[in-house]
Amino acid sequence: MDAGGGSVDEVNWLLGADYQLHCKDFSSARAKNLAATVKEWVSDPHTPGRELGWVDEPGDEYVGGVRRLALRWKKKNGQMSYAVILSTLEPRDVILLTKQPVDRVGDKRAVMGAYAAFYNQRGGTVEIEIKEDKQGVGMTKRSKKRFEEQQMVVLLNSLAHNLLVWSRRWLSATTPKLKEYGFLRLVRDAFQVSGLVELDAGGKVIKIVLNQRAAWAKRCISALTALLKPEQVAVILDET
Repeated sequence: MDAGGGSVDEVNWLLGADYQLHCKDFSSARAKNLAATVKEWVSDPHTPGRELGWVDEPGDEYVGGVRRLALRWKKKNGQMSYAVILSTLEPRDVILLTKQPVDRVGDKRAVMGAYAAFYNQRGGTVEIEIKEDKQGVGMTKRSKKRFEEQQMVVLLNSLAHNLLVWSRRWLSATTPKLKEYGFLRLVRDAFQVSGLVELDAGGKVIKIVLNQRAAWAKRCISALTALLKPEQVAVILDET
């Protein structure tokens, strides 16, 4: 988690509940003071221009043992920025979690780089998904005054989010390029293909016609064909 959950009280609660944690210290001013105790700085193997070093001051305010890694880098205006990562993880843990050879556990630069790199991976979960919803689904563009109406908007957004996740998973089975697409690109590019849907007398979909002039129609037709074959839905390219 980021600095929002890195206060001493919150960290101690997690430690007291026997959680493992990997987070940023809550205060940049505090990080600057802790960075001043670092005896040796090394260059970050993953982020050019950033340096890493172990804080050389006891963390007596914590109820359990935590490692503290200081980070420093120069901003565009020439000023230095500081941060401190708190972690209960062992060096072997972070080396393996960042998918590096286990024999690097004896390389102090690789280990410090792994602690910093693993923290950077936090953006691959909740924060990124919220950002994708805002961009791809247009979550911030829809709001209602009444609580019940806003509740419905939130539920519809959750449904749209899940449909995008499922669709990307289904289609990427035969169109691997889609795995790299965020929600914005999915909605803007892959899901903007024009076409027609044909229904039978009972309202069941029996045919989907995609506009053959659309580049994404040609890319996705094999994936859609494979996906909808068990439902006996034909997928074809034609002018629409």
